[in-house]
Amino acid sequence: MQLPDEVLDQENRLEFGQFMAREAILDEEYWTAAWLRAESHWEDRQNDRYINNYKRKYAEQEFNALKRRCKAHIGQRCTCIVTVRNEEQNIRHTVLKSVVGTLDLMIGHLSQGEDFPGERVNAQVFCNTERRSSNRYGYIANLCVAKSARRQGIARNMLHFAIRSAKANGAEKVFVHVHTDNGPAQKLYQKVGFEVVEVANLKLSEEQPHLLLLTA
Repeated sequence: MQLPDEVLDQENRLEFGQFMAREAILDEEYWTAAWLRAESHWEDRQNDRYINNYKRKYAEQEFNALKRRCKAHIGQRCTCIVTVRNEEQNIRHTVLKSVVGTLDLMIGHLSQGEDFPGERVNAQVFCNTERRSSNRYGYIANLCVAKSARRQGIARNMLHFAIRSAKANGAEKVFVHVHTDNGPAQKLYQKVGFEVVEVANLKLSEEQPHLLLLTA
């Protein structure tokens, strides 16, 4: 079942319309987030007779990986953010039906000399991994929304909540990768305030997505 409101304070949630974005807490929420990602990953292959087997295996792998990422605190912190339906009066939804969106927010530290994660810098500079509050960044990944709940501002509000959470954790920059052929996602990120800082190489455009930055 959904968590009671008293478990969450106003700083740890973002309510909009009939939905609320917040950090996942229950194992069932992690599982549903993993299943949403499986649905999104295999969305274009619905006619495949083995699609349900593929999705279940993908979801199981993502669930286990997600739990490991969120438990680990070495090097970076990972949070699974979900959007859930606010319960209507006299109606209680199961977690499976209430979770309609998800994304991951990772908080890490840039190495000295880096302007963005993974940037190639001078070897001597790169060796210095001093962690200062000024080089803390947020990274958003695995954003997806249930097909039945799209076009209701869920992705945009999850991004706003993730950015707010990144700022609360001391991040001065927030990054996200987006594939070059995903025009709607690029428009969404740019409307929220992200700008392209690294353009994919044309020869590798299918495998190498754009890197976008929002300065917190």
